[in-house]
Amino acid sequence: MTETPGRATAAPTATTPHGRAPRADAVRNRERIVAAAREAFAEAGPEASLNDIARRAGVGPGTLYRNFSGRSELLAAVLKDRIDTLCRRADDLLAADSPYDALAEWLHAFLVHARVNQGLGGTLLLEQLEESGALGIDCHERVHDAVAALLTRAQRAGTARPDLSPFDLLHLVVGIALSTACTSGSAPEDPRRPERLLGLVLDAVRAR
Repeated sequence: MTETPGRATAAPTATTPHGRAPRADAVRNRERIVAAAREAFAEAGPEASLNDIARRAGVGPGTLYRNFSGRSELLAAVLKDRIDTLCRRADDLLAADSPYDALAEWLHAFLVHARVNQGLGGTLLLEQLEESGALGIDCHERVHDAVAALLTRAQRAGTARPDLSPFDLLHLVVGIALSTACTSGSAPEDPRRPERLLGLVLDAVRAR
């Protein structure tokens, strides 16, 4: 089926142009579209069919385009949703009893995020969306701040090496995600390898 975007309109914000809050059904439609897009992009990459996303969300293509002006804006919404989830998890883990275990759990979550994000174009796509203003947030800064808070807490507790920086951890985890990504024509990837490599990193992170 050929996808016909028609006339694009801006995605709704917290209020309508007249200052009114969007209707509850409109909010639910937008949430369903983002959830469906998250699944579709994870399965098929950034070129996933927008018509299929609308079908998964239980809405018509017109509803999708009333909420999102096009593919880039929908991709941005999915990436922002993932970053929001990751940062909320970091906030929750700051109250955990074990600072080291909290840091380790978040790094596991970040590894999953980094591996999925490769399917959406990886760092290049993220930087393009940030530069264009489509995301409306600085994802790199938010992720850095999240891991910095967890790492600092573990270092103050004496359970993480004092010579580590947040950038060290992010680069190591992203490196695992990149090095274990399956490429066309390569041997099948061992599904346990990413977590095994992260385990080696976490062992090096722990203070002796």
